[in-house]
Amino acid sequence: MNWLDLPVATASQGIVQLPGSKSISNRILLLAALANDVTRVRNLLISDDTARMLNALGILGVIIDTIDQSDYDVKGCNGSFPIKQADLFLGNAGTAFRPLVAVLSILGGHYRLSGIPRMHERPIADLVNALRQLNAEITYLGNEGFPPLEIKPAKIQNTPVTIKGDVSSQFLSGLLMALPLTGQTSTINVVGTLISKPYVELTLALMARFGVHAINENWQSFILPGAQTYQSPGEIFVEGDASSASYFLAAGAIGGGPVRVVGVGTESLQGDVHFADALEQMGASIKMGKNWIESSFPGNGKTALNRRLKAIELDCNHIPDAAMTLATTALFAQGTTTLKNIASWRVKETDRISAMAKELRKLGAHVEEGEDFIRITPPATTLTPHASIDTYDDHRMAMCFSLVSLGVPVRINDPDCVAKTFPDYFEKFATIVCT
Repeated sequence: MNWLDLPVATASQGIVQLPGSKSISNRILLLAALANDVTRVRNLLISDDTARMLNALGILGVIIDTIDQSDYDVKGCNGSFPIKQADLFLGNAGTAFRPLVAVLSILGGHYRLSGIPRMHERPIADLVNALRQLNAEITYLGNEGFPPLEIKPAKIQNTPVTIKGDVSSQFLSGLLMALPLTGQTSTINVVGTLISKPYVELTLALMARFGVHAINENWQSFILPGAQTYQSPGEIFVEGDASSASYFLAAGAIGGGPVRVVGVGTESLQGDVHFADALEQMGASIKMGKNWIESSFPGNGKTALNRRLKAIELDCNHIPDAAMTLATTALFAQGTTTLKNIASWRVKETDRISAMAKELRKLGAHVEEGEDFIRITPPATTLTPHASIDTYDDHRMAMCFSLVSLGVPVRINDPDCVAKTFPDYFEKFATIVCT
């Protein structure tokens, strides 16, 4: 196993240009592929997850031309992919796998979709059950309720669809993007509490950019009027990744700052920009512009054990990915931090509640975990130095635990897993910490 040793940092300061958002990048690629004309996609995230979507769309017959390193021209297929039979390997990219299952089930064709072993452990039954209500023909090729999947041509019936809202918002997002392809008015009813609402809002906003509008009835049902087709906006810009911004903003709060991220701000479509509000509750100073956010800690000098911040109790349903960063930020807060409503962590790239608890304990923290919460109390004295942090092939685990170096030296195992969304993360992190 390879690793990266991070020396202890004494302060943080600097400016970081964020990579494009993963969630926006893969949604835009799919919508552009389904649209009626060529779309120039600017500032696309270059990462493993977007590579999976680009590769899958290419196999499906979508013509995609590289303009430069992060700008692409996607020639839309007018709502139907040319290739009707294919095997697609999608790694561990949920933002590619889930919406493609929905779209391919409705368009007709014979497809097999698979991923790495962890993807085959991530539940997909709720999405499959919803699509089967439309008469989609989907077969599990392994364990019931999990990928890999086989999709066969079927005559889709336009009936109201019911789907659970409490497992993954990607299921609902996939349905929302796929159902307009029927050409008929469609209704989606959500059972239970919808988690990660900002990601559904993001989906709806991007669909609107491509000319398709949905009626949101208090998050309990969504109506997609018929006779809508995806229309290319001509050009679309992928804003910076707000989840990735969280690590640098937290570093600014922990290490004093100021640290400014460029690429997201007051006009961002992403819910994770509200991570800045959580930092503010912890005592950080936050400034924002249209396309930037800056964090720092007011005053000079470090408090005892470098715990400038205050512990908080927070419902994290609105920032499920960025909330992970709060778990390691809690190591630098006075008191016990409780993060609630995070059940979705358990079905991500790894069981993030379990993994986070185990690695935080290596640093001397007292951690309680439940089905949908985690509670973190820093050690009474300093953090345990030179801990060896396992990352579980989870990019966010690696990035979250880089913050530990603002208190003590730390080893990050398998640091290359950040390639999923942020290949040069550790190089960027090094530019804003003073060692």
